[in-house]
Amino acid sequence: MSEITHESAAKRVSELVDELNRLRRAYYEGNTALISDAEYDALLKELESLENRFPELITGDSPTQTVGGSANQAFAPVEHLDRMMSLDNVFSFDEFRTWAERGGNGPYLCELKIDGLAVNLRYLNGELVSAATRGDGVVGEDVTANVLTIKTIPKKLKGTGHPAQVEIRGEIFFGVVDFAKLNEGLVAEGKAPFANPRNSASGSLRQKDSKVTASRPLQMLVHGIGAWPDAPVKNQSDLYELLAGWGLPTTDKYRVVSDVEDVIKYIDEFEKKRHKLEHEIDGVVVKIDELAKQRELGFTSRAPRWAIAYKYAPEQVNTKLLDIRVSVGRTGRATPYAVVEPVKVAGSVVEFATLHNQDVVKAKGVLIGDTIVLRKAGDVIPEILGPVVELRNGTERAFVMPKKCPDCSSPLAPSSEGDVDLRCQNSKGCPAQLRERVAYLGSRGVLDIEALGYVAACALTQPVEPKKAPLASEADLFDLKLEDLLPIRALVLDADTGLPKLDEDGKPKVVDFFRKKDGTPAEVALKLLKNLEEAKTKPLWRILVALSIRHVGPVAARSLTTYFGSLDRIFRASVEELSEVDGVGQTLAESIKDWIVVDWHQEIIERWRKAGVQLEISGHAGPGAQVSAGGVFSGMSIVATGSLKSFTREEIEEAIISNGGKAASSVSKKTSFVVAGESAGSKLAKAEELGIEVIDEDEFRRRLSA
Repeated sequence: MSEITHESAAKRVSELVDELNRLRRAYYEGNTALISDAEYDALLKELESLENRFPELITGDSPTQTVGGSANQAFAPVEHLDRMMSLDNVFSFDEFRTWAERGGNGPYLCELKIDGLAVNLRYLNGELVSAATRGDGVVGEDVTANVLTIKTIPKKLKGTGHPAQVEIRGEIFFGVVDFAKLNEGLVAEGKAPFANPRNSASGSLRQKDSKVTASRPLQMLVHGIGAWPDAPVKNQSDLYELLAGWGLPTTDKYRVVSDVEDVIKYIDEFEKKRHKLEHEIDGVVVKIDELAKQRELGFTSRAPRWAIAYKYAPEQVNTKLLDIRVSVGRTGRATPYAVVEPVKVAGSVVEFATLHNQDVVKAKGVLIGDTIVLRKAGDVIPEILGPVVELRNGTERAFVMPKKCPDCSSPLAPSSEGDVDLRCQNSKGCPAQLRERVAYLGSRGVLDIEALGYVAACALTQPVEPKKAPLASEADLFDLKLEDLLPIRALVLDADTGLPKLDEDGKPKVVDFFRKKDGTPAEVALKLLKNLEEAKTKPLWRILVALSIRHVGPVAARSLTTYFGSLDRIFRASVEELSEVDGVGQTLAESIKDWIVVDWHQEIIERWRKAGVQLEISGHAGPGAQVSAGGVFSGMSIVATGSLKSFTREEIEEAIISNGGKAASSVSKKTSFVVAGESAGSKLAKAEELGIEVIDEDEFRRRLSA
């Protein structure tokens, strides 16, 4: 670390932020873990280390500043009264002892970490008025109608003396027996079973039809409160007794212990019992029991300092490595993955495991045909630890990374000197890259085209009939017509591998995706055309992100579109002009310039323009101009600094901009005021030196609602 330069640190921070956010979206929004917990934590720790050394590189969308997840727009948004936080993790007793030393002495409350879905219940005078998922910690999804179908959750609290307003936090889950019965029923109906209890809980709670949720035996256990600052109890354990008295479902397996060694005994006890419990767990949560001490310790930007999750070591099994294949992603990256003899581990059957790149394959020392040790790190994603060399019989063979793309036969090569990843060089013509880009632009975080999921992206880019795909590139997207969709017969591809799924006879599965058996349009065809028409007027930053320009994520896109006001101005700007925009550095600016000089990229812009896609912000006066939202901060330049409890950096910037202000990154004489959170640092000092007004987060919220 001592030799790293600011430029190389900035590049690595950008890469880590993009990668970690991609992994978090897959986990929290898609219920899919793309790498192991251990690998994720290693990337997160690397990012934290770089940000600690170069704090000016911290951005609003950094995973160190935010809670994972976002609200699905299929459900109405619900703003939590108190922010719902994540938990930091430890994986060893030494790490736990280090945490305990920072937090002071016990007593500690120990409870099981249920592998489910976090939910927030809001009660007014004892009546349940809303239920919401955690979302991004500030805004969640309204699932009230579905939660009301869960029998163990009271609509009206028992007893008397309920607070005027309180939030009850807990975990929605499937019991082990109920999960097995659910999957048996789904298979009997010819439907795909859920991969694990967490996915089933999340999928069941997010049903648009509450009758479906009612048919599934979901359960809940509460583990905390929000929006009740003067709760009449002294300890977390007292709180649980109070909540149980109100008729809320609380666990009977929590335990208050006096010291660290007793905590470790509790952790050991339930690791041995974990498969005998009525629900799945992936660890133990340890909290400081005294509420006053909890308030004293406070929070980081994403997690309480008074609680920690001890994650159990992942389970391991032996299985056969049948093959190593290569898939190609949105940016052309060629990624090897393992095909293993199907094996059940941590409650689900595993057939594939990630291998990341050819260097990882070599480092693990695995040969095709080996018996391998496979684990599900954090009980989520399969990972190969290494081969059982003693069981080799001489028939094993080494993996050789292909020199050509498996999808289009174009050369595979590094994109730059020192890049360990190989990439397909045929970005326009490679069907795998196009498929992944189309699926990406349809995702929630980009254009949010509900009918353009992975299967639809496959159908549009790789049909069996007609031979010519309706989408030769993204340029064709907004020109699609019903007559283009109806003839398509498409292969059904696996989202993890890109390989065709097989039917009962072992042949590639082919479907009429956009029409019914009688030849009339399927609902998905009509919905897709409607969604595409709606997407033409999405915010400009979403349009920019949809172009899949390397390094251009939502935060940079917001800054660029807010500053320039149109895609034309962005693409005409020089590297120097682009680099001057908040959150846009040299690497990102060069990436934009490299992208727009490609002729087929220019065609995308022109075809989208002709199709009616809005490529500029109406009324924007040009570079640097602020479009007034007519809000309370109209004409003001506002700087936010330090760790805020109720806002991520991106959220407070959005609040400033949407209310007419400019979200500035540095303090100057032009600054109207500074919003300072914990550890504000040099920007706070600069504001005090210049005599600029400094307010706290509560005052900002008051002005926001004025």
